[in-house]
Amino acid sequence: MALLLALDVSSSVDATEDQLQRGGLVSALTAPEVQAAFFASDDPVALAVYEWSGRYNQEVVLDWLLIDSPAALLRAAETVAASERSHNEFPTAMGYALGYGAEMLGRAPQCLYKTIDMAGDGQNNEGFGPLLAYREFPFRDVTVNGLVVNAAEFASETQLISFYQNEVLWGPGAFMEVAQGFEDYERAMRRKLERELTPPVIGALPRAGRAG
Repeated sequence: MALLLALDVSSSVDATEDQLQRGGLVSALTAPEVQAAFFASDDPVALAVYEWSGRYNQEVVLDWLLIDSPAALLRAAETVAASERSHNEFPTAMGYALGYGAEMLGRAPQCLYKTIDMAGDGQNNEGFGPLLAYREFPFRDVTVNGLVVNAAEFASETQLISFYQNEVLWGPGAFMEVAQGFEDYERAMRRKLERELTPPVIGALPRAGRAG
């Protein structure tokens, strides 16, 4: 899997909330259950992280790193922990952010699965939205999951969950986790990573016995 995590650093996210977001991701990446999920399969995960806000305000936090050992996963977490926010005064241009993510996936290692995680606390309010991004950028083999930070600080955010359900989630098996505020970010991220990284269980129903 190529797993690309997108962090919202738009103006609705204040400095304290950004610290909770960044620290929550670090804590989730180093949680024992998430580490176990990273190495549950023999196939390694390629991981990258970027942050986004306005239409031209995206920055790479962690470039593509093959997580083929616990040391590599720790290195990824340390890189995120040492990162500093690149922007803090721009709106929420999610369509542009998704386009940027599609371009990052284009230079990822060859993987069977490609997933983008869009974390955010607000709806798109600048430029084109997610649905147009899915039509104009190469998303045919990509799944987009969501991490909704349901802070509900503005009236529009009361509809944030339905916005993610109707416009952000994309691809087979796409799902979202909801964090009840940035204080809950680590728990939601941990649950999401576990679900994404744990290999699917494939089975079959037992055959019905023949009568007589």
